Amino acid sequence: MQMIVTSEEKQGLTSLLGQQVTLMCANYFYTGKLIGVDKTCVKLEDPAIVYETGEWTLKSYKDEQKLNCKFWYVRLSAIESFGCK
Repeated sequence: MQMIVTSEEKQGLTSLLGQQVTLMCANYFYTGKLIGVDKTCVKLEDPAIVYETGEWTLKSYKDEQKLNCKFWYVRLSAIESFGCK
């Protein structure tokens, strides 16, 4: 599948800026408000790590632990998939 992105469109992670997202990474899931994207990392505000999701139909995760910091960075190379929480 080939996607063509024009300068007016935002796709991928940049289209989710300002939203609550979940990043599914190689070892853990991270969640928080996506406030930054650059060539190597994304920046989450009010971040948490998800150890157990529980049922996907639930509004919150079964075991979500807040990280003790205002911001958290995740390397793009570790992200396997992503979406809105």
